[in-house]
Amino acid sequence: MAITPTQFAKKTAQSASWADAKRRVLSTYREWMRAAPEIQTMYNIPLPVSALRTRVRQEFEQNRFVAKLPVVDVLLFKSHSEYQEMMNFWKQTTHVMSYFKEENFRGDHRRPSNFMQGFLEGRN
Repeated sequence: MAITPTQFAKKTAQSASWADAKRRVLSTYREWMRAAPEIQTMYNIPLPVSALRTRVRQEFEQNRFVAKLPVVDVLLFKSHSEYQEMMNFWKQTTHVMSYFKEENFRGDHRRPSNFMQGFLEGRN
């Protein structure tokens, strides 16, 4: 698969109204959902496609109640740039797996807080 850097690029645009912003958000959400199987294959992610889709859903739900139109536009721009980087294979698997803290490297607790805790856990 030949990758053209501008294949997934989009022009930065301002939403004219809330209806326009809603249309753009749903379009972006659908792009991410459709791309989930390809992302799993490209980055060799050891999770099912449903887990990727759930995580995408969580990211969108996190910003569900944003009340300012310019903020929605900035979030859409960030989403488009993230999508472009993801689909052009400009990220590495560790970048993608950083979205899955629970499944990734024992969560946020990579190292014990002190020596005795690590010793009792059996870590070297």
